Amino acid sequence: MKLRQISDWSDFVRGRCLRELLEQGRPGEAPSRLLASPDRQHLLLFWNQPASQARVVAFQRLGADGADLERSWQPPQPPVVGLLFLESPATAVSWVLTIIWEHGKTELWRFVPAVGWHLLQSLELCHGARARVVSICSWGAQLVWCEERPPLDAQLTPERRAFRYCICTRRLQIGEQGAQLSPLRIVLHNSPVYRVLASPSGVFLLPTPATFQGVAKFVLIWRPENADIIIAAPSKGCICTKALLPGSEVDFKKLLLGCVGLLANMDPLDIHSCVLSGRRGLLLVSTAGAVELVQPDGVWRPIFDFGGSALAPGEQVQLKVFGDTLACFFGGALYLVDLGSRQLIEKKVLSTEEVLFLDFHAEEEELQLLGPNGIYSLDFSGTDREEPTLVEMVFEEACKYYQRRSLSSSQLTVEKLKKGDVFQAPIALSSILCYSLASKDKRPRALPEPYAKLLATMQLELQSYQKLEFLKLCVVGASESEVESYGEALVEQELGRLLHLDLNKENLAYLNAIFSSFPGASWKAIQNHLQLQQNGDGVLVARATPDVWKKILGGSVPGLSKQEEGPLNGMVPLFELVCLSLHQFKPKWLPQFVGLSQEYMGASWTYGNKEGPEGAVPLYKRALAVLPRRSRGSLADGEMEIELLLCSQRPKAILQAMDLLIQHGRWQRVMEAAEKFSMLSPLLNKEIFTILLRECSQHRDLDPYLDKLWELCPTNLSASDILSVLQQYLPPTELDPPPFLPGGSSQLTVGLLKPLLHRLAQGPPGQDEIYAVLQSPSFPPPTPPRQKKDTPKAAAQEELTPFQNHTHHSLREVV
Repeated sequence: MKLRQISDWSDFVRGRCLRELLEQGRPGEAPSRLLASPDRQHLLLFWNQPASQARVVAFQRLGADGADLERSWQPPQPPVVGLLFLESPATAVSWVLTIIWEHGKTELWRFVPAVGWHLLQSLELCHGARARVVSICSWGAQLVWCEERPPLDAQLTPERRAFRYCICTRRLQIGEQGAQLSPLRIVLHNSPVYRVLASPSGVFLLPTPATFQGVAKFVLIWRPENADIIIAAPSKGCICTKALLPGSEVDFKKLLLGCVGLLANMDPLDIHSCVLSGRRGLLLVSTAGAVELVQPDGVWRPIFDFGGSALAPGEQVQLKVFGDTLACFFGGALYLVDLGSRQLIEKKVLSTEEVLFLDFHAEEEELQLLGPNGIYSLDFSGTDREEPTLVEMVFEEACKYYQRRSLSSSQLTVEKLKKGDVFQAPIALSSILCYSLASKDKRPRALPEPYAKLLATMQLELQSYQKLEFLKLCVVGASESEVESYGEALVEQELGRLLHLDLNKENLAYLNAIFSSFPGASWKAIQNHLQLQQNGDGVLVARATPDVWKKILGGSVPGLSKQEEGPLNGMVPLFELVCLSLHQFKPKWLPQFVGLSQEYMGASWTYGNKEGPEGAVPLYKRALAVLPRRSRGSLADGEMEIELLLCSQRPKAILQAMDLLIQHGRWQRVMEAAEKFSMLSPLLNKEIFTILLRECSQHRDLDPYLDKLWELCPTNLSASDILSVLQQYLPPTELDPPPFLPGGSSQLTVGLLKPLLHRLAQGPPGQDEIYAVLQSPSFPPPTPPRQKKDTPKAAAQEELTPFQNHTHHSLREVV
């Protein structure tokens, strides 16, 4: 990284005056802010130190002729609290400079070419004469500020005086001839003092040193687009969210009622400096040197830690975000931190102590610094920012790998890993990655011999990795119309890569994130990897390899403790993820897929083997668990539950499905399932027939299917068995029944049972077959081989055939 001078003040109209103004400033009297206009043609210096008068001086570049702007305000003029550039897209000049004073007075200044700066209009933001603006920002076309409203009663307690602020907003419409303010709206009242900062995603309300310590423990986020307010705290994230009704306002004290107990055990926020990071959110630097990101949804993320000794007490820190990089300047050194990888890119000591970051109207892709001799920008042309980060990530992954397999309780660090070249594998991998990813003109002449052989082995994997990384870059920079196709290709490659890895805790969490973020692309990728399709008969087939099947039906997840193995710590296993995709995009395939999975599981694992999929949990139960709970009672989800139970081929599940079909009164489907599954086993046949016989005894809905039902009667049931079953379920009869039953009666009659009783009276059809077995030449069965016994009596007993042995015992019992 090098500093490249892009201006020596010679390109400004009053460059010499600007240079003298910066050089004459004594330590501590540097401008509070340096602002560049949206068109980059004007540079504004703003002094607002409490010990000196407020002052604004504007310098324009060559070619922007016109009157200059230089204003200063001395007491008793109230101090200036805000200097903003507001957009006015409907005018010839698309921006205006807005100056806001503490008592609410606002001036709009516009620069007209060939004329110069002129006052467009003066406005009053606040309604009351006692109101005082503490902090102000702009969100789109709205001005948002924290306003103090001093109470009339001066005898209030300090606690009550601390909540005399409110958060206000007004829309400002700027035209050619002037501006117009909308009516004032209060978003939050009875509030402590806050510093307001606006990002494209919302407005952050940040505690100040003057904020009451009892509530200076969190950050409030007002999101106008979502019409809500979020309470966010470190290590807690989003504590609660309050929805805002149109035209309503929120009482700060009522907002905290739901989380008072949680906030009581928290410490006040430790904030040294802050800076906005576009749509990412708000970056906070603590006095201990820790940098954290507060996202617009309330999530807190650690970014970097400069260490406790990095920041001296009372030291000024300058922060700026450009692109994906955070720039921090303190102690005469400039630190650059990658916000994506959270790595320190570079630290550079600057020769001058008076350096200010140039503040642009919008976030830029480059960092510009202002010093007494001109404006400088950072030049990265001589360095490659990606390779050191990549190498560091390789060492971090290797460090985690060896830490999991280490028998020592001491924490392994990257520095220990590198020290003494103890672990050669990460070093070799880093060298190969650097060689492979570097451009041809920057590559070393040759790799060492062992590395070269390893590179030849890894060549295909490296090419796949490079294509994957290139595809990710394409997704970031793609248009909305291209994102879908790029996303499908990205998910396809990522899923293929993960299916060849161990599905540990981290990989499973990544899979869950992919299925959640790209549901459609994930479904297409699963369909391709499993080769799911229907044949000509409408039957689902899957031509996946055994390795893919085992990965999908795999068992426990490595890296989870015993307490986490049940719910997987909120993560869904891969089999459940596939079932969720099927249920969302192809619900008719879900029961058939579960059936295919059971067939493969039966061929690959012994049921109940702990190394199989999820121990002894049946797959149909895992598929049932992913059905949406909220719609479980609907007809569609009820049908899906029945189909999953029937496809399990398990007696208990089949009987459960029969009960559900009977509850829904689907008698045609009941009989179809009874005819199909009664053939599985005699015991299941008897259970199904008994259930249907019970239904016949209670209503007449099964009368059209009685012929089919009597055919399902087990051969080992007699007429007395049928009557005893009916006697259990028949409704109680009256003591003096009428001679003739009324029409539409649900009582079972002898006429309905006559075909069944007549059939049973003729004898079971399988009885002749039993006697035929006794008369066959193979009966009795051959004598088993003799074995030596301890007593002659036992040996003689063993010589009897099974039939003779049985006869011998029977005769002995008769005698």
